[in-house]
Amino acid sequence: MMTDLFDGLISSKTRINLIVRFFFNPGTKAYLRELATDFGVSTNAVREELNQLTKTKLLTFEKNGRSVYYMANTNHPLFPELRSMVSKVMGLDQVIESILTRLGDLEEAYLIDDYAEGKDTGIIDLVLVGNIDQYHLNDLSRKTERYIKRKIRTLVLTAEEFSSFEHSLQNRHVLLIWNRREMT
Repeated sequence: MMTDLFDGLISSKTRINLIVRFFFNPGTKAYLRELATDFGVSTNAVREELNQLTKTKLLTFEKNGRSVYYMANTNHPLFPELRSMVSKVMGLDQVIESILTRLGDLEEAYLIDDYAEGKDTGIIDLVLVGNIDQYHLNDLSRKTERYIKRKIRTLVLTAEEFSSFEHSLQNRHVLLIWNRREMT
């Protein structure tokens, strides 16, 4: 699904998966076996691609005991462009443009769970904070889903509701994707 647009540029599906995983959410850290399991490929296939991406300095790594954790090199000159490309491939640029900027009194928007970790599962989970027109949201979501060929699930909360909900997000992957204060 996510690889369709990158297929002509990058021949290795494992490399595409690694780029998406690490450049979509640069805070993501992962180790070899975890990546091999998630991608359904051998550890050797993942190791080969990790070596190539660290050799080109697109990824960095840190050792923690016997484990080696890989992450995006946010200082790499290509980082902003790769991150933008990955967002486009995953359809998130369309979600942000089509939904988040047209909902009325939106304060913040969070991507949670699989997509926040850089996993393209076909279901985008969003937590929207503010006073939002639910009918308008549903209409925009349906139209955007058809365009990006992914399902969008939303949870709409007021700022007060989000304050009490926030603690339940502590052990989940969360990525702030829109904030009114940053957009004004």
